[in-house]
Amino acid sequence: MFDFANPYLLFLLWLVPLFAVAYWLARRSRRKRLQKFGHLDVIAHLMPEASKYKPAIKITLRLIALAAIIFVLARPRAGEKEHDETVAGIEVMIAFDVSNSMLASSTDDANGTSRLDRARLMLEKMLGRLTNDKVGLVIFAGSAKVQFPMTTDFYTAKMYLNELHPSMMTYQGTSIAEAIGMAMNGFSPDENIHKAIILITDSEDHEGDAIEAAKMAKEKGIQVDVVGLGSAKGAPIPLPGSNAGYFTDAQGQMVLTTLNEKLATEIAQAGGGIFVNGASSDALDKLVDQLETLQKSEFKHVSYSAGAEQFPVFAWIALIFLVIDVFVLDRKNNILKKINFFTKK
Repeated sequence: MFDFANPYLLFLLWLVPLFAVAYWLARRSRRKRLQKFGHLDVIAHLMPEASKYKPAIKITLRLIALAAIIFVLARPRAGEKEHDETVAGIEVMIAFDVSNSMLASSTDDANGTSRLDRARLMLEKMLGRLTNDKVGLVIFAGSAKVQFPMTTDFYTAKMYLNELHPSMMTYQGTSIAEAIGMAMNGFSPDENIHKAIILITDSEDHEGDAIEAAKMAKEKGIQVDVVGLGSAKGAPIPLPGSNAGYFTDAQGQMVLTTLNEKLATEIAQAGGGIFVNGASSDALDKLVDQLETLQKSEFKHVSYSAGAEQFPVFAWIALIFLVIDVFVLDRKNNILKKINFFTKK
Protein backbone atom coordinates (compact mmCIF):
# COMPACT_ATOMS: atom_id res chain seq x y z
CA MET A 1 0.00 0.00 0.00
CA PHE A 2 1.30 3.44 -0.95
CA ASP A 3 0.02 6.65 0.62
CA PHE A 4 1.13 10.07 1.87
CA ALA A 5 1.37 11.43 5.40
CA ASN A 6 0.53 14.94 4.11
CA PRO A 7 -1.51 14.31 0.94
CA TYR A 8 -2.90 17.87 0.88
CA LEU A 9 0.57 19.15 -0.03
CA LEU A 10 0.35 17.34 -3.37
CA PHE A 11 -1.74 20.29 -4.58
CA LEU A 12 1.59 22.11 -4.81
CA LEU A 13 2.34 19.98 -7.88
CA TRP A 14 0.23 22.50 -9.80
CA LEU A 15 3.26 24.77 -9.47
CA VAL A 16 5.15 22.56 -11.95
CA PRO A 17 2.93 23.21 -15.00
CA LEU A 18 2.42 26.79 -13.81
CA PHE A 19 6.16 27.47 -13.87
CA ALA A 20 6.47 25.61 -17.18
CA VAL A 21 3.86 27.89 -18.76
CA ALA A 22 5.54 30.95 -17.20
CA TYR A 23 8.88 29.83 -18.72
CA TRP A 24 7.29 29.33 -22.16
CA LEU A 25 5.69 32.79 -22.01
CA ALA A 26 9.00 34.35 -20.96
CA ARG A 27 10.87 32.68 -23.86
CA ARG A 28 8.16 33.74 -26.27
CA SER A 29 8.38 37.33 -25.05
CA ARG A 30 12.19 37.22 -25.42
CA ARG A 31 11.87 35.93 -28.99
CA LYS A 32 9.50 38.78 -29.92
CA ARG A 33 11.84 41.38 -28.45
CA LEU A 34 14.80 39.97 -30.41
CA GLN A 35 12.81 40.00 -33.63
CA LYS A 36 12.63 43.79 -33.35
CA PHE A 37 16.37 43.89 -34.03
CA GLY A 38 16.27 41.67 -37.10
CA HIS A 39 15.98 38.10 -38.29
CA LEU A 40 16.71 35.58 -35.53
CA ASP A 41 19.21 33.59 -37.63
CA VAL A 42 21.23 36.79 -38.18
CA ILE A 43 21.04 37.89 -34.55
CA ALA A 44 22.14 34.43 -33.40
CA HIS A 45 25.60 35.07 -34.91
CA LEU A 46 25.90 38.16 -32.70
CA MET A 47 25.44 35.95 -29.62
CA PRO A 48 27.76 33.03 -30.31
CA GLU A 49 27.90 31.86 -26.67
CA ALA A 50 24.11 31.84 -26.15
CA SER A 51 22.75 28.31 -26.21
CA LYS A 52 19.44 27.61 -27.87
CA TYR A 53 18.69 24.48 -25.86
CA LYS A 54 20.39 24.96 -22.45
CA PRO A 55 17.61 27.14 -20.94
CA ALA A 56 15.02 24.47 -21.74
CA ILE A 57 17.25 21.79 -20.22
CA LYS A 58 17.81 23.84 -17.06
CA ILE A 59 14.11 24.61 -16.53
CA THR A 60 13.33 20.91 -17.00
CA LEU A 61 15.90 19.95 -14.37
CA ARG A 62 14.51 22.53 -11.95
CA LEU A 63 10.89 21.48 -12.46
CA ILE A 64 11.78 17.83 -11.84
CA ALA A 65 13.63 18.87 -8.67
CA LEU A 66 10.62 20.96 -7.58
CA ALA A 67 8.26 18.03 -8.08
CA ALA A 68 10.58 15.78 -6.07
CA ILE A 69 10.75 18.32 -3.22
CA ILE A 70 6.93 18.46 -3.11
CA PHE A 71 6.85 14.67 -2.83
CA VAL A 72 9.34 14.91 0.03
CA LEU A 73 7.06 17.35 1.87
CA ALA A 74 4.03 15.10 1.29
CA ARG A 75 6.00 12.22 2.89
CA PRO A 76 5.20 9.17 0.74
CA ARG A 77 4.93 5.90 2.64
CA ALA A 78 4.69 2.29 1.57
CA GLY A 79 3.93 -0.96 3.34
CA GLU A 80 1.45 0.34 5.91
CA LYS A 81 -0.91 -2.33 7.19
CA GLU A 82 -3.20 -3.12 10.09
CA HIS A 83 -2.98 -6.24 12.19
CA ASP A 84 -4.62 -7.53 15.35
CA GLU A 85 -2.89 -8.56 18.53
CA THR A 86 -4.28 -10.18 21.65
CA VAL A 87 -2.88 -8.53 24.74
CA ALA A 88 -3.64 -8.59 28.46
CA GLY A 89 -4.66 -5.43 30.25
CA ILE A 90 -7.39 -3.53 32.08
CA GLU A 91 -9.79 -0.72 31.23
CA VAL A 92 -9.17 2.63 32.88
CA MET A 93 -11.62 5.51 32.70
CA ILE A 94 -10.21 8.86 33.83
CA ALA A 95 -12.64 11.38 35.35
CA PHE A 96 -10.90 14.75 35.09
CA ASP A 97 -12.12 17.79 37.02
CA VAL A 98 -12.10 20.92 34.82
CA SER A 99 -13.95 23.23 37.20
CA ASN A 100 -12.64 26.77 37.74
CA SER A 101 -11.02 25.76 41.02
CA MET A 102 -8.55 23.59 39.06
CA LEU A 103 -6.96 26.82 37.81
CA ALA A 104 -5.82 27.57 41.36
CA SER A 105 -2.33 26.73 42.57
CA SER A 106 -1.67 23.13 43.55
CA THR A 107 0.46 24.34 46.50
CA ASP A 108 0.22 26.97 49.23
CA ASP A 109 1.95 29.42 46.91
CA ALA A 110 -0.73 31.35 44.99
CA ASN A 111 1.67 31.60 42.02
CA GLY A 112 2.59 27.93 42.02
CA THR A 113 1.83 25.35 39.34
CA SER A 114 -1.91 25.12 38.76
CA ARG A 115 -3.81 21.99 39.71
CA LEU A 116 -4.80 21.60 36.07
CA ASP A 117 -1.19 21.63 34.83
CA ARG A 118 -0.01 19.27 37.56
CA ALA A 119 -2.82 16.84 36.79
CA ARG A 120 -2.06 16.96 33.04
CA LEU A 121 1.62 16.23 33.64
CA MET A 122 0.83 13.33 35.96
CA LEU A 123 -1.66 11.85 33.49
CA GLU A 124 0.78 12.10 30.60
CA LYS A 125 3.38 10.16 32.59
CA MET A 126 0.78 7.60 33.66
CA LEU A 127 -0.33 6.96 30.07
CA GLY A 128 3.27 6.16 29.24
CA ARG A 129 3.13 3.31 31.75
CA LEU A 130 -0.23 1.79 30.75
CA THR A 131 1.12 0.16 27.61
CA ASN A 132 -1.34 -2.70 27.09
CA ASP A 133 -4.41 -1.20 28.76
CA LYS A 134 -7.38 0.72 27.40
CA VAL A 135 -8.11 4.25 28.55
CA GLY A 136 -11.00 6.70 28.22
CA LEU A 137 -11.55 10.25 29.46
CA VAL A 138 -14.53 11.96 31.08
CA ILE A 139 -14.33 15.65 31.95
CA PHE A 140 -16.62 17.27 34.48
CA ALA A 141 -17.50 20.43 36.33
CA GLY A 142 -21.20 21.21 37.01
CA SER A 143 -21.97 18.39 34.57
CA ALA A 144 -19.96 15.64 32.89
CA LYS A 145 -19.26 14.52 29.33
CA VAL A 146 -17.09 11.96 27.55
CA GLN A 147 -14.04 13.61 26.01
CA PHE A 148 -12.91 10.43 24.24
CA PRO A 149 -14.19 6.83 24.58
CA MET A 150 -12.18 3.79 25.59
CA THR A 151 -9.17 3.42 23.31
CA THR A 152 -5.68 1.95 23.03
CA ASP A 153 -4.46 4.97 21.07
CA PHE A 154 -2.46 6.66 23.83
CA TYR A 155 -0.82 9.08 21.39
CA THR A 156 -4.18 10.68 20.59
CA ALA A 157 -5.16 10.55 24.25
CA LYS A 158 -2.10 12.61 25.20
CA MET A 159 -3.03 15.21 22.58
CA TYR A 160 -6.42 15.67 24.25
CA LEU A 161 -4.77 16.40 27.60
CA ASN A 162 -3.29 19.66 26.33
CA GLU A 163 -6.77 20.94 25.46
CA LEU A 164 -8.34 20.45 28.90
CA HIS A 165 -9.58 23.74 30.35
CA PRO A 166 -12.60 24.99 32.38
CA SER A 167 -13.84 26.85 29.29
CA MET A 168 -14.79 23.46 27.82
CA MET A 169 -17.72 23.19 30.25
CA THR A 170 -20.82 25.37 30.01
CA TYR A 171 -21.87 24.85 33.62
CA GLN A 172 -19.40 25.28 36.43
CA GLY A 173 -19.45 23.53 39.80
CA THR A 174 -18.14 20.10 40.77
CA SER A 175 -20.42 17.12 40.24
CA ILE A 176 -18.26 14.14 41.18
CA ALA A 177 -21.22 11.76 41.38
CA GLU A 178 -22.22 12.51 37.78
CA ALA A 179 -18.61 12.10 36.65
CA ILE A 180 -18.38 8.65 38.25
CA GLY A 181 -21.70 7.66 36.69
CA MET A 182 -20.58 8.84 33.26
CA ALA A 183 -17.28 6.98 33.63
CA MET A 184 -19.10 3.76 34.57
CA ASN A 185 -21.09 3.95 31.35
CA GLY A 186 -17.89 4.25 29.33
CA PHE A 187 -16.64 0.73 30.07
CA SER A 188 -17.16 -2.26 27.81
CA PRO A 189 -19.94 -4.72 28.79
CA ASP A 190 -17.40 -7.55 29.10
CA GLU A 191 -17.48 -8.56 32.78
CA ASN A 192 -14.23 -10.51 32.42
CA ILE A 193 -12.21 -7.33 31.91
CA HIS A 194 -11.17 -5.62 35.14
CA LYS A 195 -11.95 -1.94 35.34
CA ALA A 196 -10.88 1.15 37.28
CA ILE A 197 -11.92 4.80 37.51
CA ILE A 198 -9.24 7.37 38.29
CA LEU A 199 -10.88 10.48 39.70
CA ILE A 200 -8.67 13.58 39.45
CA THR A 201 -10.13 16.47 41.43
CA ASP A 202 -9.72 18.91 44.30
CA SER A 203 -12.80 17.21 45.84
CA GLU A 204 -14.90 20.35 46.22
CA ASP A 205 -18.12 18.48 45.51
CA HIS A 206 -21.08 20.83 45.08
CA GLU A 207 -23.52 18.44 43.44
CA GLY A 208 -24.85 14.94 44.22
CA ASP A 209 -23.51 12.18 46.43
CA ALA A 210 -20.04 11.13 45.33
CA ILE A 211 -19.64 8.46 48.04
CA GLU A 212 -22.81 6.64 46.99
CA ALA A 213 -21.70 6.76 43.36
CA ALA A 214 -18.34 5.24 44.32
CA LYS A 215 -20.11 2.46 46.27
CA MET A 216 -22.26 1.68 43.23
CA ALA A 217 -19.12 1.44 41.08
CA LYS A 218 -17.54 -0.98 43.54
CA GLU A 219 -20.67 -3.15 43.48
CA LYS A 220 -20.23 -3.44 39.73
CA GLY A 221 -16.62 -4.53 40.15
CA ILE A 222 -15.12 -1.15 39.25
CA GLN A 223 -12.30 0.18 41.41
CA VAL A 224 -12.34 3.92 42.15
CA ASP A 225 -9.02 5.64 42.85
CA VAL A 226 -8.78 9.33 43.70
CA VAL A 227 -5.97 11.78 42.94
CA GLY A 228 -6.37 14.92 45.06
CA LEU A 229 -5.04 18.29 43.87
CA GLY A 230 -4.55 21.36 46.02
CA SER A 231 -3.65 22.11 49.63
CA ALA A 232 -5.47 22.36 52.94
CA LYS A 233 -4.45 26.02 53.29
CA GLY A 234 -6.20 26.94 50.06
CA ALA A 235 -5.42 29.17 47.10
CA PRO A 236 -7.25 31.91 45.16
CA ILE A 237 -8.82 31.08 41.79
CA PRO A 238 -7.43 33.17 38.90
CA LEU A 239 -9.93 34.85 36.62
CA PRO A 240 -9.62 34.04 32.89
CA GLY A 241 -7.19 36.33 31.08
CA SER A 242 -3.73 37.66 31.79
CA ASN A 243 -3.44 39.51 35.14
CA ALA A 244 -7.24 39.56 35.47
CA GLY A 245 -7.25 39.08 39.23
CA TYR A 246 -9.05 36.42 41.28
CA PHE A 247 -12.59 35.22 41.87
CA THR A 248 -14.46 36.97 44.70
CA ASP A 249 -17.72 36.22 46.52
CA ALA A 250 -20.83 38.42 46.75
CA GLN A 251 -19.21 40.44 49.55
CA GLY A 252 -16.12 41.09 47.43
CA GLN A 253 -13.94 38.73 49.46
CA MET A 254 -11.36 36.63 47.62
CA VAL A 255 -12.52 33.01 47.24
CA LEU A 256 -10.07 30.38 48.47
CA THR A 257 -10.33 26.82 47.22
CA THR A 258 -8.94 23.97 49.33
CA LEU A 259 -8.38 20.28 48.82
CA ASN A 260 -11.08 18.31 50.63
CA GLU A 261 -8.81 15.41 51.50
CA LYS A 262 -11.38 13.89 53.86
CA LEU A 263 -14.02 13.56 51.13
CA ALA A 264 -11.45 12.33 48.62
CA THR A 265 -10.34 9.59 51.02
CA GLU A 266 -13.94 8.55 51.72
CA ILE A 267 -14.71 8.33 47.99
CA ALA A 268 -11.65 6.11 47.43
CA GLN A 269 -12.56 3.85 50.37
CA ALA A 270 -16.15 3.54 49.15
CA GLY A 271 -14.88 2.61 45.70
CA GLY A 272 -12.39 0.03 46.92
CA GLY A 273 -9.43 2.08 45.76
CA ILE A 274 -6.83 4.43 47.22
CA PHE A 275 -6.39 8.16 47.66
CA VAL A 276 -3.12 9.80 46.64
CA ASN A 277 -2.15 13.43 46.96
CA GLY A 278 -1.13 14.72 43.55
CA ALA A 279 1.57 16.90 45.11
CA SER A 280 3.38 13.85 46.51
CA SER A 281 6.55 12.82 44.70
CA ASP A 282 5.48 9.15 44.72
CA ALA A 283 1.83 9.77 43.79
CA LEU A 284 2.20 8.27 40.32
CA ASP A 285 4.03 5.18 41.59
CA LYS A 286 1.33 4.54 44.20
CA LEU A 287 -1.42 4.93 41.62
CA VAL A 288 0.21 2.63 39.06
CA ASP A 289 0.97 0.03 41.77
CA GLN A 290 -2.70 0.10 42.76
CA LEU A 291 -3.78 -0.49 39.17
CA GLU A 292 -1.35 -3.39 38.97
CA THR A 293 -3.36 -5.16 41.69
CA LEU A 294 -6.13 -5.65 39.13
CA GLN A 295 -5.83 -8.87 37.18
CA LYS A 296 -5.05 -8.44 33.52
CA SER A 297 -7.63 -9.73 31.05
CA GLU A 298 -7.10 -10.66 27.41
CA PHE A 299 -8.72 -8.51 24.75
CA LYS A 300 -8.14 -7.81 21.09
CA HIS A 301 -5.79 -4.92 20.46
CA VAL A 302 -5.67 -3.41 16.99
CA SER A 303 -2.12 -2.49 16.08
CA TYR A 304 -1.08 -0.28 13.18
CA SER A 305 2.24 -0.83 11.47
CA ALA A 306 3.43 2.53 10.18
CA GLY A 307 4.48 2.50 6.57
CA ALA A 308 8.13 2.87 5.68
CA GLU A 309 9.02 6.45 4.78
CA GLN A 310 9.90 6.83 1.08
CA PHE A 311 10.78 10.54 1.05
CA PRO A 312 14.59 9.95 1.08
CA VAL A 313 14.30 8.56 -2.47
CA PHE A 314 12.69 11.77 -3.71
CA ALA A 315 15.13 13.87 -1.68
CA TRP A 316 18.01 12.22 -3.52
CA ILE A 317 16.26 12.80 -6.88
CA ALA A 318 15.86 16.50 -6.06
CA LEU A 319 19.48 16.81 -4.96
CA ILE A 320 20.84 15.05 -8.06
CA PHE A 321 18.86 17.21 -10.48
CA LEU A 322 19.80 20.42 -8.65
CA VAL A 323 23.50 19.47 -8.77
CA ILE A 324 23.21 18.73 -12.49
CA ASP A 325 21.52 22.11 -12.95
CA VAL A 326 24.49 23.83 -11.30
CA PHE A 327 26.90 22.33 -13.85
CA VAL A 328 24.66 22.99 -16.87
CA LEU A 329 25.64 26.51 -17.95
CA ASP A 330 23.51 28.83 -20.09
CA ARG A 331 26.24 29.27 -22.71
CA LYS A 332 27.22 26.72 -25.31
CA ASN A 333 29.59 23.89 -24.52
CA ASN A 334 33.01 24.58 -26.11
CA ILE A 335 33.20 21.05 -27.48
CA LEU A 336 29.61 20.48 -28.58
CA LYS A 337 29.16 23.90 -30.19
CA LYS A 338 31.47 22.80 -33.01
CA ILE A 339 29.06 20.04 -33.93
CA ASN A 340 25.91 20.67 -35.95
CA PHE A 341 23.40 17.96 -35.05
CA PHE A 342 20.58 19.00 -37.34
CA THR A 343 22.04 19.92 -40.76
CA LYS A 344 24.38 18.18 -43.16
CA LYS A 345 27.66 19.77 -44.09
